[in-house]
Amino acid sequence: MRNAVSRLYARSPVTLGLLAGYFADAALGDPGRGHPVAWFGRAAAAVERRTWGDSRVRGALHTTLCTGVVTGFGALAQAKAGPRLRFAVTALATWTVLGGRSLAREGEIMARLLDAGDLPAARARLGHLCGRDATNLDERELARAATESVAENTSDAVVAPLLWGAVAGIPGLLAYRAINTLDAMIGHRSPRYLKFGWAAARVDDVANFVPSRIAALTAIGLSGNPGRAGRTWLSDRARHPSPNAGQVEAAFAGALRVRLGGVNSYGGRTENRGTLGDGPAPGPDDLRRAVRLSRAVGWATLGLVCAVRAAK
Repeated sequence: MRNAVSRLYARSPVTLGLLAGYFADAALGDPGRGHPVAWFGRAAAAVERRTWGDSRVRGALHTTLCTGVVTGFGALAQAKAGPRLRFAVTALATWTVLGGRSLAREGEIMARLLDAGDLPAARARLGHLCGRDATNLDERELARAATESVAENTSDAVVAPLLWGAVAGIPGLLAYRAINTLDAMIGHRSPRYLKFGWAAARVDDVANFVPSRIAALTAIGLSGNPGRAGRTWLSDRARHPSPNAGQVEAAFAGALRVRLGGVNSYGGRTENRGTLGDGPAPGPDDLRRAVRLSRAVGWATLGLVCAVRAAK
């Protein structure tokens, strides 16, 4: 038995690490205090104080420097570690970069608050899911915001890191999370980051191009009515200003038979996200269905990851 386990470690340490990390996230959620992604965010903010300038070139330098350091660390760990240590580091990295359980928990909390009619608490809680201004949002708008965030983050927090881990192992996991974190920090269109954050936003678009479409197609396949969901995806995905978020939000809108999209406010800046789907506006029960669909997409992606790794 011990020899069989050793052979399995030797043959597939990264695959086993991805599986172990996924199960850790599903069971435990994000690591508690001292989350490595928070460490990276603080380090990136410190670097930004030296690299910032109202320039795309300086922004590209900042993005390359921050992403390159963690990617190099991951590549070194993967190259130098033996099978058991590679398994352990892959499992830890996977657990760290995934956010499936936390995403589902926040969606469920929002649904409970909306069911209870506690709009002040729901508005305060929305910040755990997205950066939208919730001050004047009613129950339907809060449910829409949360449903859209569950859809988008199914790709960003589950599907994309798993796929990058399947393709590139430890450096793929760490590089993806670094890119996605930088996009959240500096990729938005504020006056300070309009030029400086351009590179981070574009690199994030590239990193999520394939995962967002795989997440959308998986949601369609698991929807129970793939014909309707697929038609909504094909007709509405381009209405969203994001080339990737529109994919999964349109797929979820069709799968859940609800209407997503509309005008959103971010720190005083409004943005029209288009209309996705032709059903009614989502409510708390639809948000719960979105959480269940998100979980199902995550498990299906894990199966795909194992198949990709087995084919390598």
